[in-house]
Amino acid sequence: MYNIIWDIKFKTDGTTYSLQTVSSIDIECSVDNLADTAVITLPEAVMNQVLNIGNEVARGSEVVIKAGYDKTLKTEFVGYVLDVVSNDSSLKIMCEDALFIFRKAVKDVELKNTNVSKIADYLVKQIDPSFKLVCDYDIAYEKFVIHQATAFDVLKKLAEETKANIYFNTEKKELHIHPPYLEKGGEVIYSMQHNIEKSSLEFKKALDRKIEVTVESTNLSGKVESYTAGTTGGDKVTLKVGSVAKADLKRIADAELIRRSADMYEGAIDTWLIPFVQPTYTAKIKDEDYPEKDGKYYVVGVTTSVNEGGGKRTVKLGVKVSV
Repeated sequence: MYNIIWDIKFKTDGTTYSLQTVSSIDIECSVDNLADTAVITLPEAVMNQVLNIGNEVARGSEVVIKAGYDKTLKTEFVGYVLDVVSNDSSLKIMCEDALFIFRKAVKDVELKNTNVSKIADYLVKQIDPSFKLVCDYDIAYEKFVIHQATAFDVLKKLAEETKANIYFNTEKKELHIHPPYLEKGGEVIYSMQHNIEKSSLEFKKALDRKIEVTVESTNLSGKVESYTAGTTGGDKVTLKVGSVAKADLKRIADAELIRRSADMYEGAIDTWLIPFVQPTYTAKIKDEDYPEKDGKYYVVGVTTSVNEGGGKRTVKLGVKVSV
């Protein structure tokens, strides 16, 4: 039988503080969210003594959460403390990944003949030049305006308009921007009969999901450009974006079409902490009862919960990437 263990450290002004008492740890990661988050729950008092962590843990403190079984620990979360709140006889330490430091305002600018990579690089240079930009999805803009906005606001707009997967690797100090479902973080194998505790998966075939996606953009001369992809007569989806270059409207339409109509699983599986998995991983699913559903699926999101009773991952799957 495995014994659950964890290690949580905070760093403030160069001083490291190890958290000794924990009720639970909940970590949420997703390619559909700009930020990974963690909530560390502590009892408000131990042995009738009120916990006082205000001197060691404060907004902006760096945090590293590791967890695992027996003596094997894996880094589950790296980020910063957003807030420490008291709630129902407990203390909750709310944490966020590197998006925390990108919630700062950036200078107003009007960028012409630019692209996603140049816009993101502009943000990185203002917020923290030590971050590395990893981008292979250079959707072009005829014009992109930043006005009274934070770097977070700009990244959110880019994600909404281009349908890119935008996320941080805080440990490596990287900002990633990729086409949806193409970045490969690793691979895991799950069996419905062996290492899946619970499943709410529902298989959806592309043939049964007819979608027609239209992307509309207004260019600098005021003319509306559009591109339509998908199945004529299917459910219609219209996306309005900024002055994206006409040639890139197809890439955005195709990306949204994949999100909505590819062969995929909807729902999630509950597993243990082993095997380790993160969003962008490929999950190979085996089902002895329904072998036609076997295949490799893109991991969209992972929620990890740890307490004295053990560890659990809820793994949300997305599009089928191969058989």
